[in-house]
Amino acid sequence: MQKYISSEDIVAMEKQKRVHFINSIGGFKSVSLVGTADNNGKTNLAIFSSSIHIGANPALMALIFRPSPPERDTLRNLIETGFYTINHINEAIYEKAHQTSARYEKEISEFEAVGLTPTYKNDFAAPYVMESAVQIGLAFKEKIDIAINNTIMVIGEIVQVHFPENCLSKDGFLDIEKANTITCSGLDSYHVTKKLDRLSYAKPDREITSIISEYFE
Repeated sequence: MQKYISSEDIVAMEKQKRVHFINSIGGFKSVSLVGTADNNGKTNLAIFSSSIHIGANPALMALIFRPSPPERDTLRNLIETGFYTINHINEAIYEKAHQTSARYEKEISEFEAVGLTPTYKNDFAAPYVMESAVQIGLAFKEKIDIAINNTIMVIGEIVQVHFPENCLSKDGFLDIEKANTITCSGLDSYHVTKKLDRLSYAKPDREITSIISEYFE
């Protein structure tokens, strides 16, 4: 039996219940750690479940930032320096990743506080998470203020990607499940995945077929 909830019911919900409900109904989301440093080299690390694919040419990703206050160190750092990283979360580090959502003082690096390791690669200005298998370096491109709820969308261009060699297929598909990347629902529920299939490109006059075994050596 289905339950019906109206917009009036949503507005009437206790705040925390409403937050959990709305954050979970959208389904599974990507969850990652965003690494930044300020101009003095002080590092910051924060968990995000709002990364969005924007386009492939140029290669763009977006993040959504909630309203301030409190001050968003990640936002300030990436605008100040122009660079940041997105690091996939795996089973070995999800608890430490979750802990980065705590509101540490600015002088405390979340890397140190939760026990994760900042690492710099190829002269990139922002720190990667050493324990992450898939690491993406981005250059800040655009900040969009969303008036309806006072959130901010930040768009970055992908300039570096690091990942296990055996996760890349011949057609360019990156098998993040093979890299042990996890997903999330809501604000605090973490999940491993199980691939069902990869399917052929859909065309009106062609039957869908499985391509799951076609593109790896």
